[in-house]
Order: sequence, then structure tokens, then C-alpha cells
Amino acid sequence: MEGLNAAEMKRYARHLAIPGFGPEGQVRLKQSRVLVIGAGGLGSPVLLYLTAAGVGHLTIVDFDRVEMSNLQRQVLFTEADLGQPKAEAAANHLQRLNPHIDISAIVAPFSRENARDLIRQADLVIDGTDNFPTRYLSNDACVLEGKPLVYGSIYRFEGQVSVFNLLREDGSRGPNYRDIFPTPPPPELVPNCAEGGVLGVLPGIIGSMQANEAIKVLAQIGEPLDGKLYLFDAATLLSRTIKIVKHPEVAIGHLIDYEQFCNPAPAKPLPSVTVKELAEWRQQGVPHQLIDVREPYEYEIANLGGRLIPMAELSGRSSELSKETPVVLHCRSGQRSARAVRQLQEGGFQNLYNLEGGILAWAEAIDPQMATY
Repeated sequence: MEGLNAAEMKRYARHLAIPGFGPEGQVRLKQSRVLVIGAGGLGSPVLLYLTAAGVGHLTIVDFDRVEMSNLQRQVLFTEADLGQPKAEAAANHLQRLNPHIDISAIVAPFSRENARDLIRQADLVIDGTDNFPTRYLSNDACVLEGKPLVYGSIYRFEGQVSVFNLLREDGSRGPNYRDIFPTPPPPELVPNCAEGGVLGVLPGIIGSMQANEAIKVLAQIGEPLDGKLYLFDAATLLSRTIKIVKHPEVAIGHLIDYEQFCNPAPAKPLPSVTVKELAEWRQQGVPHQLIDVREPYEYEIANLGGRLIPMAELSGRSSELSKETPVVLHCRSGQRSARAVRQLQEGGFQNLYNLEGGILAWAEAIDPQMATY
């Protein structure tokens, strides 16, 4: 069969045997170029299955490095990869899995500066990230470049999958991410996986579904999730599919500052202190109360010695907070504690400060030996 050599015919034999897929579908996969944004929880199963399936060229974009906490769900990596750039470590593992395909690793952020150039070279894009700025950026760039986007999202037990901006037989394009979410939710209401947690097998389930959608689009088989959003709950194993309606008033003309778009400055600045300022307070004996709003298991891993009052208990235990001295609230990154400060301010507290960057900033600037999990 033209396009497949003898080794590939043997490797992909189970695909070739599927009616409606066969050699034609396999050749389409071989000739395809896919851009995968993020090699983490979702990116791992996506990359593994697209590599095994024989997608001809994969480009992996990820600026992050492998950490111990990744190994609970990012099945592409082992402890031998700790500290290595994810894109490069992923490419090395994948190339050993299938030497018949080309794999490119880009160790850099997916940004407004490179998004359109990277997407322009791909036939299909897969979003494996877990933050809103990149979701809107990848969506908008795909719309501008006329490329389909396979979307996936995970949080705790819940996952979502869809195919955006798919070219239809009549020449029109299917709905995109902004047809569901024209604007992002307030950042303080949507913690990422690092803040809220995620069941280890969930990205494997959702990432595999993303790979499935990509293969259907590229091989031209089945019915992709065009105009549909698939919702899955791993805790109950229940799922449902909702219809996405296109909104003509949602227009995308150019790429914008997505960090500003998704994290607008609050109308009222949040009182805060830096980790260096807090360290100076401690050294100089400045009176203050330190409140840790994380969960008990997080406190056991690493803490600054503050009083532990988890977010869920904060309202009922507000009497434990001092009203005479400054109260500094902190979490892992500063996100949850910022929500906590605003919540308590609404209750009348005026002596509250958020610790900028939380445990992560403390470990980076004050105590590099501290575990950041």
C-alpha cells in the first residue's frame, strides 16, 4: 500500500482491519501534523495514543519541568525524568515507542508571540493545559488560522471534551470555546488542578477521549464532538452531552493580552505582603498572626508555622482571627488566600493581608529546601 511501508503495515494491522478506517485512514494519520499544547496530565495520554496510532508528526509545546507531584497522573514520565523539560522527556519516550514518526519538542511557553506560527503549521491542535489564558489563546489562534481544536478540561472528578472550530462539509466552521464561555470566570472562583486537586486516572480518561477525537478528525471516521460538549464525572461514572450553539456576535479579530483578559485587576487593590516582607516581620518581631487556609494534608507536607484554618472552615472560625494585629493569610500560591481575604473583608475585617505567591514564593525566595509538592 502506497504511503505505508511493510513495518508500518504490520504495526498498524489492527487499524487496517477496521471497516471504514483501513489503509486510507492510516495514511491520513501518517500525513497529519498535530500540535499538542502541554505534556502534562492530559498531554501524556494524548501523546501516547497519537504516537502509537501513527500520527506522522507531533509537535509538543511545554515550558515546564517534571516534578515529583506530576507522577501521580502524568504517565509519560518516571522518577528518572525529574527536573527535565517535559517536552524533551516526552519526545524521548515517545520516539522509542514509535520510531516511524517525527516528534518535535519546543521548550517554551505557548504565547501570543508564537501561537499563530505554531498553529499554522499543524492540521489539528490539542489543548492539554489547565489554565484559562492558554485556553482562550489556543482557541482564538485556531479560529484565526482556521484549524480545529480538540479541547479537554479536568478538575477533581470532572472532565470535559469537545472539538472546536471544525470545518464542516458546507464550508462553515463549528462552534468554538467562546461560544460556550465568551468571557472567563473570575480567577478567584476557579482554582487549577494544583489548588483544587485532580483524581489521578481522570486525565487518562479525558486525554484518551481527546486522542480519540483527534484520530476521528484526522482519519475522517466516526462523528467528532463538533457542536457538542461531553461532560464526565469519574466519581459516579455518569456522563452527558450538551449542544453548543454558535453565537454570531462572538467575533475574534486578533490575539489579545490573555493574562489581563483572564485576570483583570480588581476594582479595589488587595492588601498584601511579599514573602520577603513577612520574613523581615519575623526577624524584627513585628506583631502579626499567620493563617494557613490550605488543607491539613498540605500543611503536613510544608508549612510556615501559621495557624491552620482550611478555607471551608474559615467563616465558622473567624473568631480565631486577631482584630488587633495584622493577619496574614496564605496558601500554596496566593490564590486561595486572596479569596479568603476578600471573603473576610466582606465580614468586616480590615486588618487582613494576602501573602503574595504563598508557599511557592517562600520556597523560591526564602527557603529553597522547603517542599512545594
